[in-house]
Amino acid sequence: MGRKITKVEQTAPLPTRQRVAAYARVSCGKDEMLHSLAAQVSYYSNLIQGKPEWEYVGVYTDEAETGTKDSRPEYQRLLADCRARRIDLILTKSISRFARNTVTLLETVRELKNLGVGVYFEEQNLHSLSGDGELMLTILASYAQEESRSVSENQKWRIRKDFKEGKPSNNIRIYGFDYKDFKLTIIPEEAEVVRMIFADYLSGLGKNAIMKKLIRLGVPTKCGGRWSESTIGSILGNEKFIGDTCLQKGFITDHLTKQWKSNSGELPKYYVEGSHEAIIDRETFEAVQIEMARRAAKANHPRKLTFSEFSGLITCKKCGAKFRKKVSGVGTKYAKVVWACATYTYRGKHECAAKRIPEDILKEKCTEVLGLAVYDPDVLSGKITAIAVPDDGVLVFTFKDGTEQTSTWENRSRRESWTDEMRQTARERALGGTDNG
Repeated sequence: MGRKITKVEQTAPLPTRQRVAAYARVSCGKDEMLHSLAAQVSYYSNLIQGKPEWEYVGVYTDEAETGTKDSRPEYQRLLADCRARRIDLILTKSISRFARNTVTLLETVRELKNLGVGVYFEEQNLHSLSGDGELMLTILASYAQEESRSVSENQKWRIRKDFKEGKPSNNIRIYGFDYKDFKLTIIPEEAEVVRMIFADYLSGLGKNAIMKKLIRLGVPTKCGGRWSESTIGSILGNEKFIGDTCLQKGFITDHLTKQWKSNSGELPKYYVEGSHEAIIDRETFEAVQIEMARRAAKANHPRKLTFSEFSGLITCKKCGAKFRKKVSGVGTKYAKVVWACATYTYRGKHECAAKRIPEDILKEKCTEVLGLAVYDPDVLSGKITAIAVPDDGVLVFTFKDGTEQTSTWENRSRRESWTDEMRQTARERALGGTDNG
């Protein structure tokens, strides 16, 4: 006799484990704070994995960031995982660790609530999905925000008191110096680079050329980033290199966003002479300031370049940067308007070797592809939406109807580019040279 098998239908769902993550943050990068962060990670990992009804997702951590949401990459990753339905519950130490801005906190908690994700704040013993959770969060978050503001104001008062006494803040990071215990000391190898920058500028090199030189020589920056024109400019204009210190150059406008603003007279400044050992002598420094002012005045001359119909239109396909307007041979009668790849201009030929395009050739080629008798910028702006440069001597025009047309060009020979005036000048120089011989 065969066996009889009867299926009994399931009447209750299988118990599921709650997927739990934790979020931890410290507000500065000091060793003791980073140790605290490591301790929090260990604590939450053990706590979550020690509960059989919980499934461990992970601990998300941010270091040395403010309490604003957008500046915290791990916080953003946590929210993304919640939106992807990978998390059911978030554990965090306190409201101030999660967000100091009441509006941001409530917006985030409400979004998570709609996703079915709860947040448990340990210090406040508060669960966001509880009946009175949102009311309590509003009250406590407002308190945390006010506490943050109070701490910020106390710090500002202490810093400004130090400024009045000629003491700088304790977070100076400047090339050429080491800073410890309110004292700047020279770093010899960096000081040599500073002296080279000042010498090169006075010899005629511009900020861009000095930047390219440092990159070519492989000179590291202070923070391991990339040299830029603005960095060179800040070094050339910084009084600390002559042994002085200007205090209160800027200030934080908002304790939540930490937005910095240059001090344009809103607060008093304090100038301390001889506050530390100098790298640059005062005569050299003053000569550089005069030369920078002279070059700035020349750049702001009424004959400076104005907006062109080609601005933002030409793209280098070698590196993806836009072509920008320049003048070669500036200050001479041989000055010529050209368009050059921004990467080539600001980072050097080793980053992108795209060839410069004379503006007269650009206009000539636009006239050809548009089928015009003479160049007309209004027709260009009405019909051409983009110009790509896939290779040297090649232009790909894109029209408003989506069609494309390729055109090639070559630099005119030196003989063809000479004007009658240029030829006459050359003859006069040659004759003068013979007479003097």
